Amino acid sequence: MTRTAEKFLALLEIVNRLRAPDGCPWDQKQTPQTFKQYLVEETHELLEAINDDDPSHICEELGDLLFQVIFLNNLYQEKNLFTLFDVIDSISAKMIRRHPHVFGNQTVESEQELHRQWQSIKSQENARKEQPRHTLGSIPKSLPALRRAQRVADRVAREGFDWPNLSGAVGKAGEEFQELREALSSGNREQIQEELGDLLFALAVVARKADIDGEEALHDATNKFTTRFLSLEKRMLDQGKRFADLTPDALLDAWQRNKTEPQSSPEND
Repeated sequence: MTRTAEKFLALLEIVNRLRAPDGCPWDQKQTPQTFKQYLVEETHELLEAINDDDPSHICEELGDLLFQVIFLNNLYQEKNLFTLFDVIDSISAKMIRRHPHVFGNQTVESEQELHRQWQSIKSQENARKEQPRHTLGSIPKSLPALRRAQRVADRVAREGFDWPNLSGAVGKAGEEFQELREALSSGNREQIQEELGDLLFALAVVARKADIDGEEALHDATNKFTTRFLSLEKRMLDQGKRFADLTPDALLDAWQRNKTEPQSSPEND
């Protein structure tokens, strides 16, 4: 047995011990519904570690996520619904089945052909399960809204429902922005929300057409704003000022000047 296998089995025993009658009271009371929030949190912590490109942090967060997966599996295994063997066997068979160009004798000439092959195999799987093929059925509704929008736009584009070029998508976003302006003028909150949603979706389509990950782009923009805001806040505190003390024009001027000056790292102060 390899050291990795030994460590994996030891982790399984740790989870079993935590769930045992004489184990941890907190772990004993968990259910799939109560535990799923921690799975989401750990996933986001891993994503943040990857964004920071910190190998030791990534290693730690991967361990946390692995524990979450094993623990969640245990909750179902205790009910004799399935085992970890079933989980591993299922994903192994699926990956081999969906990669005939790797594990079989098929060949693919392009990424587009690879996508078509993947979707064709999924359709065959659904047919065997007697499940009707639904173009958007496999996209989780629980995804972050922007990422889900871009996934939906990408999926329907594979079916031919797409703008012929980027300018068409940009033009549609312009139309949606004008409709939002009109809704804002009306003061109708429901209409404003609907038009704002339409604009955000249209921008997700623009991101897809431009081959940009909209979720990452928004994270980058938020991080940039956060850095600039904290830098400006620190400078104002050093001068004994508050944002509320400035007029809108003075605040905008301070913001513009702060953008052109070297940025410190106030998060680390």
